Amino acid sequence: MFERFTAEARDTVSGAVTQARSTGAARVTEEHLLLALLELGALDPLGVDRASVAASLAEARRRGGMSKADEEALAGLGIDLSEIIARVEETHGEGALAAAGGGTRGGRLRSALGEGGGHVRFGPGAKKTLEHALRIAVGRRDKSITRTHLLLALLSAPGPVADVLTAHGVTYARTEAAVPPAA
Repeated sequence: MFERFTAEARDTVSGAVTQARSTGAARVTEEHLLLALLELGALDPLGVDRASVAASLAEARRRGGMSKADEEALAGLGIDLSEIIARVEETHGEGALAAAGGGTRGGRLRSALGEGGGHVRFGPGAKKTLEHALRIAVGRRDKSITRTHLLLALLSAPGPVADVLTAHGVTYARTEAAVPPAA
């Protein structure tokens, strides 16, 4: 599959690994893919403010990776997610849910020991994103997989990353129109 990736798409995947290592994460996640896309300027043609998206991702991480749909489902049961986050952080410190939900278990210890340079595996969500990027390219009859295919795959998967992108005006249709994949 990776032979079909353009150099820019490969740089994105490498950048996601770098992002994961820099945070001490045990696995590469969809968030790391988006951070790499941001760092490489892939969302610039869409007029996206990199710092604002990164801040929104940090807030989503603070919420333990709960999506807007998760929050709405809990609200339907009479559970206020903001109140739960506040109570957890009151007891365990700010960002306590970020460490639990962000796939960084043990990451801080590895970083402190200087063990952050080893192999970082791709988590299930990131693997699905890469596979979906391939399916999008095949479905569009594109010969290669580009950063745009990776972004479209991130937008296709419900969750915090897609929520953040949508909140910043990045939609599937807008992405296709503004940054058409190269054939």
